[in-house]
Amino acid sequence: MKQILVYSDSLTWGIIPGTRRRLDFNDRWTGFMENLLNQSETKVRVIENCLNGRRTVWDDPFLPGRKGVDGIQQVIEMHSPLDLVILALGTNDFQSMHDFNAWHSAQGIRTIVNRIKTAPVEPGMPIPPILLVTPPIIETPKGLIAPKFKGGENKIIGLSEEYKKISDDMQCHYFDCSSVTTASKVDGIHLDKDQHHLVGAAISPLVASILS
Repeated sequence: MKQILVYSDSLTWGIIPGTRRRLDFNDRWTGFMENLLNQSETKVRVIENCLNGRRTVWDDPFLPGRKGVDGIQQVIEMHSPLDLVILALGTNDFQSMHDFNAWHSAQGIRTIVNRIKTAPVEPGMPIPPILLVTPPIIETPKGLIAPKFKGGENKIIGLSEEYKKISDDMQCHYFDCSSVTTASKVDGIHLDKDQHHLVGAAISPLVASILS
């Protein structure tokens, strides 16, 4: 059985837009992907490490522990040997308390990829391939979450292109969620259940190809 680590934020954790509730595993894109792959010849176990509010390399001034680069090497070491790491971060880099653009976020992703590639795994264990996943572009933020992401729809412009450059440069695999879905119309940030299903269905054949 192949082991896949998904290192991500609330878009993968499965927060239900407009609420503080969580989708069931089978309805999150990770679970939807796992089920599809396990129905095929590719048997997998998905390990979710998803924290609401996680950035790439910046701190949250209000909540501790949201700096994604911190601890990533220990997470890799914990779950090794791994067959694939899926890195799906970026949206929270564009919260209203940060004045960052797509290039900055891509440099954050580059830093995390470097940490993954140099993780202190046990001798003989492989450094897994990495799949970079670009989140869907932020729509106009709505609801209670709107002040937290005010202006994010402008700061995130160009993220797909910047992440693709990092993917090519760092020899990672690449998937852009915007190729199959938008962000939720409910809050402009997260994914609705059907959108999770779309992402899971679209990413499954790519993951199968990587693992083969």
